[in-house]
Amino acid sequence: MLAPRLLLPLLLPALLLAAPDPAELARWQRQAKQITITRDNWGIAHVSGKTDADAVFGALYAQAEDDFPRIEANYLTALGRTAEAEGEAKLYQDLRARLYVSPAKLQAHYAASPAWLKKLMDAFADGLNYYLHTHPETKPRVLTRFEPWMALSFTEGSIGGDIERINLRELQAFYGDGAQSLAAYEPFPDTEPRGSNGIAIAPANTTNKRALLLINPHTSFFFRSELQMTSKEGLNAYGASTWGQFFIYQGFNDRAGWMHTSSGVDVIDEFRETVEKTPTGHVYTHGTTTRPVLTETVTLAYKTPTGLARKTFTTYRTVMDEPVKALSQSYLRTKARNHKAFRETMELKTNSSNNTLYADADGAIAYYHGNFLPTRDPQFDWTKPVDGKNPATDWGPLHALTDLPEVINPASGWVYNANNSPWSAAGPNSPKKENFPAYVERGVESPRGLHAIKVLDGVKNFTVDSLLAAAYDSYLPWFEKPIPALIKAWDNTPAANPLKAKLAPQIAILKAWDLCWSIDSVATSLAIYWANDLQRRNTGRSISLSFADSIAKDAPPDILLHALAVGSDNLEKEFGKWQTPWGDINRFQRLTGDIVHPFDDAKPSLPVGFTSGVWGSLASFGAGPKPGTKKWYGTSGNSFVAVVEFGKQVRARAISAGGESGNPASPHFNDQATRYVKGDLREVHFYPAQIKANAKRTYQPGN
Repeated sequence: MLAPRLLLPLLLPALLLAAPDPAELARWQRQAKQITITRDNWGIAHVSGKTDADAVFGALYAQAEDDFPRIEANYLTALGRTAEAEGEAKLYQDLRARLYVSPAKLQAHYAASPAWLKKLMDAFADGLNYYLHTHPETKPRVLTRFEPWMALSFTEGSIGGDIERINLRELQAFYGDGAQSLAAYEPFPDTEPRGSNGIAIAPANTTNKRALLLINPHTSFFFRSELQMTSKEGLNAYGASTWGQFFIYQGFNDRAGWMHTSSGVDVIDEFRETVEKTPTGHVYTHGTTTRPVLTETVTLAYKTPTGLARKTFTTYRTVMDEPVKALSQSYLRTKARNHKAFRETMELKTNSSNNTLYADADGAIAYYHGNFLPTRDPQFDWTKPVDGKNPATDWGPLHALTDLPEVINPASGWVYNANNSPWSAAGPNSPKKENFPAYVERGVESPRGLHAIKVLDGVKNFTVDSLLAAAYDSYLPWFEKPIPALIKAWDNTPAANPLKAKLAPQIAILKAWDLCWSIDSVATSLAIYWANDLQRRNTGRSISLSFADSIAKDAPPDILLHALAVGSDNLEKEFGKWQTPWGDINRFQRLTGDIVHPFDDAKPSLPVGFTSGVWGSLASFGAGPKPGTKKWYGTSGNSFVAVVEFGKQVRARAISAGGESGNPASPHFNDQATRYVKGDLREVHFYPAQIKANAKRTYQPGN
């Protein structure tokens, strides 16, 4: 969670490999005996314990069994230690993390945490350390021991926290010596929209008169573990847990479910500060006075061919955060079994980067826009740097929940978010933009937003199956205006123009196209290659609705036709013919457990019909050619998908990209791939009888 003014951190002490002392080992073993892990026929871990702490211990142990490297990678990122594993190129990424992470302060926060939360953090560390003790074949790159306070460095399960909005080039320009290549830090920007789809349907709009929830995060693949955590203290949560975290980030319990989507709320601002050096240190001007700039010396380690080297920075900061509240909110909402209890967790106001969709067995549905939002003077343009010496630019108290856009049990019977603005969240019952300050939302409508409204509006007979069908609806609304403009351009082109004859077959296919993707669709291939060439001609302009509108209104006809010719030529060059079905291009492949996955056209892969979310596909598959390939391979988009029905008993279907395990030798490394590419979600085993009927292995940690 970020505050108004940027600056920096402390050095994390090196963690040394050490065998546990006998008392510690005995404690781990005693707790392990209170925990049962049942792996079902998909390898999903169902973890049960006497206490919540037992469930946390078992969950982290099970996560480590499935993919310890991703757990370690997440904490290297959160703690600012990636360069120790990957070298100097990650140094400024680590520096950025240390702007907000101080081990000494996290340790102090841990010491001051409530007893219940301390127990969970202790169990988090114990579960991981017991795994490492019982699996000596696992070789950590850096983190050979986990400490309870580390959980406070990683309290919110999104892909990329707020700090990733800080540009590494600018950070190096401020703190660096210019000796290193900036290209190592910020590759060519990835335009695939990260975020998610969330939909909640009220009982009035369903056949069974039960609330439904779509959970559809769009992240990099294999970013989260799917598991269940239960205890005799009221915990019974199922869903997606970001590797290394001890709470279900997007999921459900037996009475309620929650889904987070990345928000366009403005919670990060830039301030122009007037700083001067005085005999007692640096100060910045604030009104008619000056305030001290906090200065710290930070030393970061980084890997070299001959061992670890170190680089020291003098850093400056004025930062605040509340990791204890943030971790509490992330965990407590998993135990909320009705809307009142869920809303109480929202009052902690530490979820700074996400919207929330909610549904429960009582029939309540809700949309919450953001959660942490400071009040600000609306006279300033907060999308630009503001004058930090003017006290009027200071952040005020946090907004009350009722000050923010929210929708609770709307008459429309549905709420949704697809990382777009909240002004269409519930159709005619949506919040009104004019009732809120501009900084409440920086985003606009998106093709996915238009698509969601299309599949939701007026439908009164939703079921689990039909909501799932809506989530994979194949329509691509981005092309609604550009394709007719292209066809018109061709129709109006004189017969003497060589492009008239050259493009006649392609235009015939596009005229007959229903704007829907499929693996057999040549039109999808043509349209996407055509639109991508138009984007390149516009210096990489983002694929947005405004770009689609500008193509339809302003693009010269010859440009539209030339782009189609180039797209067709590229298809023929890369695949032998321009009549290439989309599924021959767009592929899912999982060959290794590497975090940065390699791809190979000569090795097996599966066709995928759904496309990037930029075209408005609700089911998102962010793909493109990789080094050495012609085919496009997905690396992000639909990662974990679930549809949940709430009632006397909860019923759910789910799928994870590839499979649960990161180990290629596991039968669960890629066993969900065929169903994943088809959107064929499997039944979730939630209740003890279901779990027992589908159990393949039951054991205790360490056994």
